[in-house]
Formats: sequence, C-alpha cells, structure tokens
Amino acid sequence: MPSSASSLEQKVNGSPAEGVQSLDDALLIAALLAIDPRGLGGVVLDHPMHEQARTFTDALQRLLPPDAPLRRIPIGVSADRLIGGVDLAATLSSGRLVAERGVLAAADGGIVVLPMSERATVSVRTTLCEVLDSGSLQVARDGIGALHDVRIVAVLLDESVDDEAIHPALTDRVAFRLALKHSIDADEMAELRATVFDARGRLGDVVGDDVWLSALCQTADAFGIASMRAPLFALRCARAHAALESRDAVSQVDAEVAARLVLAPRATRLPVAPPPPDSESEQPPPTPPESSDADEAPPPPSDPESAEQNAEPPTPSEIELLRDAVSASLPPGMLEALMARAGSGSVQGRVGSEEQSLLRGRPRGARSGLPRGGARLHLLETLRAAAPWQRVRGRPVEAKSRIAIRREDFRIRRFVERTGTTVIFLVDASGSSALQRLSEAKGAIELLLAESYARRDRVCLISFRGKGTELLLPPTRALARAKKVLAALPGGGGTPMANAIDSATHQALATRRDGSVPLVVVLSDGRANIARDGTPGRPGAERDALAAAATFSQFGFSSLFVDTSPRGEAVARRIADAMRARYVLLPYADAKALGGLVRTAKQLAEAL
Repeated sequence: MPSSASSLEQKVNGSPAEGVQSLDDALLIAALLAIDPRGLGGVVLDHPMHEQARTFTDALQRLLPPDAPLRRIPIGVSADRLIGGVDLAATLSSGRLVAERGVLAAADGGIVVLPMSERATVSVRTTLCEVLDSGSLQVARDGIGALHDVRIVAVLLDESVDDEAIHPALTDRVAFRLALKHSIDADEMAELRATVFDARGRLGDVVGDDVWLSALCQTADAFGIASMRAPLFALRCARAHAALESRDAVSQVDAEVAARLVLAPRATRLPVAPPPPDSESEQPPPTPPESSDADEAPPPPSDPESAEQNAEPPTPSEIELLRDAVSASLPPGMLEALMARAGSGSVQGRVGSEEQSLLRGRPRGARSGLPRGGARLHLLETLRAAAPWQRVRGRPVEAKSRIAIRREDFRIRRFVERTGTTVIFLVDASGSSALQRLSEAKGAIELLLAESYARRDRVCLISFRGKGTELLLPPTRALARAKKVLAALPGGGGTPMANAIDSATHQALATRRDGSVPLVVVLSDGRANIARDGTPGRPGAERDALAAAATFSQFGFSSLFVDTSPRGEAVARRIADAMRARYVLLPYADAKALGGLVRTAKQLAEAL
C-alpha cells in the first residue's frame, strides 16, 4: 500500500496538500456527509455562532441532492410535531381520520438541526437515535399506523455551559465533531458541488478492505475509544474520501483523513509507547536455501475465501501513521482536561432534575384522565382522541353537538417541572468576628449566584444575632437584588442557635414544597448563648440548640456545618452531628474555598 508520510507531514506543518486535502475541515466534512449521509449520520458543532452554524447547514444543503429539506427541532417540540399524529382540522372537516406528517418524516433526504442538543428531552433523544439507526420511523398512535423513510443528516448544536453535555447516545451516532472557526464562503461551493455529485455515484464501487478496518480499530483502541461505532464511521469516512478523490479503493491518505476527523475528537488518552525491540528480533531472519524448479511450492489458492483469510494484517508503520494523524489533530491541552475530568470522577452534567407535574412547569403533552384536583383539560388532545371514532359512534344525541366525546376521550395537560437546588445560608452575625464571616458569606453567595442561572439554582440568606433570626434574602436567582441586600447586612449581638436552626428547618420545608432540593449551609462557631425563649446562658442555649438540631435531622435535609472558630469548637461538632450535617473546620475561609465546598455539597444533595 502506498505510504503517505509526506502528506501527513504537510498536514502537521499546516501546509495544505493537493486536491481536496486543501479544503477547510468544515467544508470537507460537509462534502463527506453529502456523499454518504446515511452511513455517517451527522456532526456535532461545538459552540457555534449563529452565522457560522447557518452557513454550514446552507453549504451542506447545497451539496445534497436538489430539494433536500432542512428542518429544525425546537427544544420543546411535542410528539405530534416530531413524529406526526392526527390532523385535527382536516379530520373534523372531512369526517374521516387524516394523518399529519411530523418534522422527522418531512426531513427525509435532508438535514435535521437540533439546537441546544445537551438539553434534548428523553423522547426527542430516543426518537432521533432510532431514526439514525434504522433510517425509518414507525408511527403507531391515535389510530394511525404508518412507516416513514427518514434518511437524514443530523446537525447537533452543542451550546452547553458549565458541566452540561450532550448525551453519549446522540454523539455516538454521528461521525464528526467540529469546532467552526469561521463562516463558509458560498463561492467555494461552485466546483465542489459537481465533484460531490460524481463521488456520490462512485461510492458503492469503492473498496474498503478488512486491513484498513483492523488498522482503524487498533488506532481507536490506542486512544481509548470504547465505542464500536467509531471505527465503522472512520471506515465509511475513508470510503467517502476515496470517492471524493476518484479512487476505487481506500488508501493510506483516506485512512489518515478518517482517523483525523472521526477518531481524534473521540480520543480520551494518548497511546502507550511500544516496548523497545529485543536484540534478537532486530536480526534479519535467515534466508531459505535455494531450491530447484521441481521443488517449488505450488501457488496459493486463488479463491476469494482463502484470499480473505490470508489477507495481510496492517503493518506497524501504517498503524503508526494513523496514530500520528490523530495525535497531530488533538488540540493542545485537550487530553489533559479529559484525564483530569476522568480522575475527578465527574459525570455528565445536568440542569436540575425533571419531575412530572399536573399543575405547573413546562408543557409536556397530555395523558388520559379527568380534569379533577387542579388538573387542566387539554382540549385539542381530547378532540384528537375522539376524532377517529366519530363514524363508529354515529350522530350525537344532542342536535346542537357535532362531535361525540366520551369519558375515555378526556386528556389532561401534563407538565415537567425542572428542579434545582436552593442553598440556604444560615450565617452567624454575632460577636466580634462577624464582619469577617459575613464578608466571606457575601463573596460565596455572589459566586454561586453568578453560575446559578443555567442550573436553575437559588440562594437564600438567614442571619441570626441577638435574640432572633431574620430572613434577609428569600430564595432568589437575582444577582443584583442579592448584592443590594448583602451590602447592608448587619452584625453583632448574642447567638440564638436554636432559633436559627428552627428557621432553617421551616425554610427548607417550604423549599421542598416548592419542588426544589434544599441544602442548608451553617456558618457559625456553634457557641450558643441565647435559649429559645430569649433568656441568656450557655447551658440552656446549648440544650435547645441540640434539640433543634435533632428535629432538623428527622427531615433528612442535606446540610453543611462550617465551623468558623480559630481552632474548632466541640459544641459546633456536637450540633453538626445532631443535624447529621457534614462538619468542616474552616477558620480562614475565603469566598472561593467556601464556594467550592458548597458546590460539592450541592452535587451530593442532587445525587440523593
């Protein structure tokens, strides 16, 4: 097989090679997807600007066959719009069941764009995975039974923030991942369109033997790629690239392009260096003695099965070239970030958990049921359920009624409420060191609020001093309001620890009723000196504090007790144990350290 070390050197050094190798990666990926849309699945665009994503999808649409449709799937798409259902207006006007095609069926032969793919719902995600796997969509609902061809190219827009991530089931079903650096110029499409059209007709004749598949599998294994789809995508990419360059078989250049475009974005580790060769293995093998023509061995069998069994395995130099192509395409620092994330045990991020609700939240279709107990009737879905049965039921009894609706037709609205975490700060504002504690609490709250919008988290601030407590900041995500309240936070006085824990219990219960996960963070030295009834004295105040902490523990709230005393107080540890809170001695807490502790506690609270 021809070696292509020179072309690899050109790619590593940044100088373009000849032919289509001089194409930008974005345009090359668009061309490969247009050549084999069914086999390559699609592409993930990393944090694209609106104009960049638009020019990429426009370029891909122009490279596909004429009249290829382009459809976008909204983040809150319903099942009727996604997979199809009953066309209610046509059904009621005609008196017979009329089916309506969904977005996916209407996109057959074209492109489907999924914005905010990291927040795709389970129904959208599973339906899209099914379509990418089978190329078809089975619809069996509302009296409709249909099978649609859905041969699409999926363009997944990754707009994630913080620890969000596209579900692995989606990324595993598309061949490419691309970070767009600039918009695609339409002038570059003129000559490429005819080349892609010819390559699409030539693709079926391109041979990709098992030798290259074995080499790509070994390369994927060397870079820690566990998915079995990755080397298959790489082989399909190599065949499409060979067709683009008018070759009848996959070459080393095609395999390198496939490794660079398909395998490099999936790499999770660097390959292990091969062991040094032994001295014995470096010696050339002995040459066999010369033999006469009569003693020559017969030629090997020429049947295809024997030739396939005797196919030569990939040579070490070929695999090494593929590894070099992948390594040269890895962005600086990417592997270090992946290894650091793997070492910390982080998981796929989420933006709160979803809970089913009949009263509030984001609309998520309907289900069978009666509008009772606050549940709301979904009129359109009720009519859709009744429409297919009108001819069977006959004319309604009442003359004024044109449609017969029965009890089993009623549909009620279904909502999905996305829950977040409410961090309740219980801050000791008493004593001479209150100013330092309040300063760090202010800094931590501002840090958490700055990152709370995407995760739908809220913060709440309760201060306690003198003989009582004060709710200074109700649960909120408004950063400006929080800063205004925090700036005027007072300090000084006694330590009513029992009343403070009671207030935190009531606030946590209210937060849980609102559908949020409460996390209570106590910042205090625990030295209670004011009892529940307001009388001073440490013994009675400590007894009341321990009793309030025992009541708090019965509700199972996640909590964190930060002891702000210089050396740690025994009473603070006892109160933390009674609350079943995680005890942390942090006498010199800064806002960043406290924010990190609270962030870790939030992850534990959401996991429970």
